[in-house]
Amino acid sequence: MISGKTVLIAHLGYPTESFKAPLIYNPYFDSVGVDAVVVPMGVKAENYPQFLPELFRLTNIRGALVTMPHKVTTLSLVNEASTAAKIAGACNAILLRPDGTLVGDMFDGEGFVRGVLRHGRKVMGKKALVVGSGGVGSAIAASLAGAGAARLGLFDVSTAAAEALAARLRAHYPKLEVEVGQKDPHGYDIVINATPIGMKASDPLPLDVERIAPASFVGEVVMKEEMTPFLRAARDKGCDVQVGTDMLFEQIPAYLEFFGFPTTTPEELRRVAKIVY
Repeated sequence: MISGKTVLIAHLGYPTESFKAPLIYNPYFDSVGVDAVVVPMGVKAENYPQFLPELFRLTNIRGALVTMPHKVTTLSLVNEASTAAKIAGACNAILLRPDGTLVGDMFDGEGFVRGVLRHGRKVMGKKALVVGSGGVGSAIAASLAGAGAARLGLFDVSTAAAEALAARLRAHYPKLEVEVGQKDPHGYDIVINATPIGMKASDPLPLDVERIAPASFVGEVVMKEEMTPFLRAARDKGCDVQVGTDMLFEQIPAYLEFFGFPTTTPEELRRVAKIVY
C-alpha cells in the first residue's frame, strides 16, 4: 500500500515494458515492512538530461535505478561517481544525499560476477568475451577485470566505444590483456551477450554459438524472456548458462545497501518476486 510516507525509488529508462525490477523490489519491501516503492518512469533519451534534476526536487524520493538508454548519460549528470561507475563509464544507480547532491554507482558488473561465482565458476585467471561496450557491457568488463580475469575480448558495433572501454580498463588494470574488435568466442572461458540483441523475436544471435566450447560459461543481460534464443543455443551446445535476471537478483542486495534499506539474499528475493515472462 502506497501512503503519504512512502519513499520513492524511480526506475528510469525507455521503453519500460520489459522492466523486471519493480516485480522484485516491491514484493520484497512488502515482505519486510519497508514503506518504499519502485516506480517505472519512461523517459526518452532526448528528455533525460533536463528531466533528471527536476525529478530529484521531489521531497519523498531516495534515489533511482537507471537502465537503457540512460546509463552512460547519467555519469555526467551526478555530482559524484564511484570508481566502478568511472571505469564502466556509466551509472545504474543514483542516491540523493541529504544535502541535495547526487551520487552515482554501478552494480551491473558486480551482479554479473556474483552470479558467475554462485554458479560455481571462476573468474580469476580466466578469459572472457564481452559483446557490447555500452553501459552494461562496460560494467561487466570492469567487474571481470576487478575479479582477476586474465584476458578480456571486447566487441561493439561502435569500434570507438570498445576502444574507449579498453583504454579505461588498461589505465586501471595495466596487467590485463585486452583485445578489441572481434567477437569470435573460440578460446574464451566466459562469453557474455551485453547487447540488446534478443529483445525482439526477429533478432539474430549476437555471435556464432558454434564457435563456443561446451565447457564455456555463457551469460546474457536481456531480461525480456528467461531463456533467450542465444542462451538456448548455448545450452544446446552443452554450456552452463546464466539468465539475465540472475545478474539482477545478485546486484539487488548491493542496491538495497546503497539506498539505506535492509539488505537480503538473492534466494529470498527470488522467493518473493512476482516476475512473469
